[in-house]
Amino acid sequence: MLELAVAHALFRRYPKYSEGRLAKIRSHVVSRASCAEVAHELHLSARLAEQASGLPPEELERLKQNRNVLAALLEAALAALFLEHGFEAIEGAVIAAFSGRIEYALTSHVDHKTELQEALARAGRQVSYSVLEVEGPPHERHFRCAATVDGEQAGAGEGRSKKEAEQEAAREAFERLGLETALG
Repeated sequence: MLELAVAHALFRRYPKYSEGRLAKIRSHVVSRASCAEVAHELHLSARLAEQASGLPPEELERLKQNRNVLAALLEAALAALFLEHGFEAIEGAVIAAFSGRIEYALTSHVDHKTELQEALARAGRQVSYSVLEVEGPPHERHFRCAATVDGEQAGAGEGRSKKEAEQEAAREAFERLGLETALG
């Protein structure tokens, strides 16, 4: 339902954008990170805390901060609203809730890995990623990853997930290599 609402809004608002660009924007907007951000903006973690019973305070606090939990909570709330009210009744509110994420995706390189891969492919080159370091307990991991181009480390990045660290490594490699985006 979320993907449909966002795709519908993007297609209506930006009819001249290519299918590929719209798909990249939609992909970012409906990502786990974006869903967690919107859940935070809607204070869903506070609502989770109000409804929780029998959990130790430290466990509840950990759940309230967990990106996966927040994203799943938002997705469950959207599904319940959809089942109760139908798509047309909630589409506008969904788009309003995600409007900040849409604007961000329109003005930022949100998928650095794809941008880097596409730019390198145009030049007949490739990128690979490797994990340089993993720290912390399973529920609080911190990753450091590298983007390697032509056998040399072109960028490094850190993040709370492997994917986040790889995105940062790709962003750094993109800048260091002075590549141009396919979007202009």
